[in-house]
Amino acid sequence: MRRAGSENSGPSRASKAAMEPESLYNLLHLPGKEDPPAEEELSQGEKRKFLPPTSRNNPKFEELQKVLMEWINAELLPEHIVVRSLEEDIFDGLILHHLFQKLSGLKLDVEEIALTAASQRRKLAAVLESVDQSLQLEEPQAKWSMESIFNKDLLATLHLLVALAKRFQPDLPLPTNVQVEVITMERTKSGLKSEKSVEQLTECGADKDQPSKDVFDELFKLAPEKVNAVKEAIVKFVNQELDRLGLSVQNLDTQFADGVILLLLIGQLEGFFLHLKEFYLTPSSPAEMLHNVTLALELLKEEGLLSYPVNPEDIVNKDAKSTLRVLYSLFRKHKLKESTDGVPQRSPN
Repeated sequence: MRRAGSENSGPSRASKAAMEPESLYNLLHLPGKEDPPAEEELSQGEKRKFLPPTSRNNPKFEELQKVLMEWINAELLPEHIVVRSLEEDIFDGLILHHLFQKLSGLKLDVEEIALTAASQRRKLAAVLESVDQSLQLEEPQAKWSMESIFNKDLLATLHLLVALAKRFQPDLPLPTNVQVEVITMERTKSGLKSEKSVEQLTECGADKDQPSKDVFDELFKLAPEKVNAVKEAIVKFVNQELDRLGLSVQNLDTQFADGVILLLLIGQLEGFFLHLKEFYLTPSSPAEMLHNVTLALELLKEEGLLSYPVNPEDIVNKDAKSTLRVLYSLFRKHKLKESTDGVPQRSPN
């Protein structure tokens, strides 16, 4: 097996960092911005929170973002909406609009596409007003605001999404007791003033050491009526790719059991050339089927696509949840790639 083509790793970030002057801001990683803001960006008496790198690299903080993102993508999968960054994809109200409508069953009277900053602010404000009413929150109680979400404040965005998850999907396995250190910057008459504090994002829980489930555990358990819609979206994606090989899939539960179509799909999407001696094109026994599926899962692991352990025997035994989990890992990656190649990433199909 060999990989088709090669990719350049791109310019090193270290060279850029070396050119930046040493200052207090160099200790901070600012959401959605490449360079730290100048002092004049803070008005007199204004306070703003920032996350230092140690907080961003906190494993539980990263896990919280991952769980929330996979939950959102699973909810919006039938609408062909894909989120890849909570900072960059939530701020304008489009994703939040679709997510809240899906979770609450309410139809919001807001414009579908807002292109200007002013219209995005109006839309976001209207959506947040409905969210706060649904959560029964008064504005001072909320740990987010229209301005903080629109300014891509990751902490505010996470507080908002955690509150939605607790309200509409309380069994979602959010990591417990997620705490991060934040630095609050304030512009005073004498200059910039900084203060450290700890922000609590999720509650403590007695079951915090219990292994977390993935979104498909929750889908099959809490929303079995949505499983067919998810299957249809994934089958459509798979057939778009397999059409180039003259193949198609009608039954997602059974046609991936021998590993052949799965291997061909991975080869097509990931650019692998698979020699016939590496797998069984027409497997005639469970052992040969297991060999094919095991090889497919190894390829996915090498590419970093499997975020949840999958037993190859479950695929061979036609376990729908395991099959969906594997195919979704490909769907998630290549829907994003399709978006960057010219298809609007967050517009519903």
